[in-house]
Amino acid sequence: MAINESTARAYNDLVEINETGAKGYQEAAEGVSNPQLKSELAQFSQQRAQFASELKQHASQYGISPASESTIEGALTDAAAALHRGWINLKSAVTGQDDNAILGECETGDATALEAYEQALKAADLPAEAKSVIQQQHGQILATKNKITALKH
Repeated sequence: MAINESTARAYNDLVEINETGAKGYQEAAEGVSNPQLKSELAQFSQQRAQFASELKQHASQYGISPASESTIEGALTDAAAALHRGWINLKSAVTGQDDNAILGECETGDATALEAYEQALKAADLPAEAKSVIQQQHGQILATKNKITALKH
């Protein structure tokens, strides 16, 4: 099956978003003081790493290698994500590792991820199997974001 550029970009961007999310959640887990929250954030980190792995596996079925392909949009996404990770570090340092402030940064990261998923779902000629995986992951990220919002309050 021939895959167009927008589908390849969707896979590349989502893999990058999830790899960044895994790192961000790991940093957040290390920054919070509440042991239960630390555990939940670490689980979210593992979830994002699993999402990236799942997307890479699906991409390879279509001859896409997200680790080796790079797009301008992907590079911009990666730069924004690196900046976001920096904010988590900065925010935890400035606020004395305030759990609510860190949760706020996680919430922002998830909002960014959801936007990337919604953009990916608009890719022209997205294969049905890819669309299904992307929709499922989007739903789980939305559930995580809602949980983070609830924990924050």
